[in-house]
Amino acid sequence: MNLSTLTQNYVFIGASLAWFLAQVFKIPLEYMRSKKWEWVLLLRAGGMPSSHSAFISATAHGIGLFAGWDSPLFALAVGMAIIVIYDATGVRREAGRHAELINAIIRDMRKGHLPSLETQEKLKEVLGHTPLEAIMGTLLGVVVAQLVWFRWG
Repeated sequence: MNLSTLTQNYVFIGASLAWFLAQVFKIPLEYMRSKKWEWVLLLRAGGMPSSHSAFISATAHGIGLFAGWDSPLFALAVGMAIIVIYDATGVRREAGRHAELINAIIRDMRKGHLPSLETQEKLKEVLGHTPLEAIMGTLLGVVVAQLVWFRWG
C-alpha cells in the first residue's frame, strides 16, 4: 500500500474528517459548558461529541454508499459500528465512572478523611470477558455463520 491510495479512499477520508470535526467540536462545546478553552481536547478521548462514534458511523455509511447496502463489507462495517458504539457508551463509560470514584477516594484520603462509600451507587465489576467467554462467543459466531451459509449460501 502506498500513501496515495489511502488519500484516494473516500470512505477513509470521510471517516477521518468526521473524527477530526468531532475532536474540534469538543473545544467550543466544552467552552460553553465550563467557560474554559481546553485545547487538549483535540487529542483526548471522551467528551461531546464522540469521535469514536463519528469515525465508525462515517465508515459504515461510506461503505454502504460506495460498496452497496447489500454487500458483506457493509454488514461487517455495521457490526463493527455496533460494537464500537456499545463499547464507547458501555464499557468505556463505566471505566470512567470507576476512575471518578477512585479519584474521589484519593482526594478524601489526602484530606485525611475516610471515603463515605455508603452513598456511592454500586459500580459494575465485570466490564470485559474471560478468555473462555471470548472463545465460546467466537465458536458460537462461527457455527451460526456456517449454518446460515449452509442454508442460504
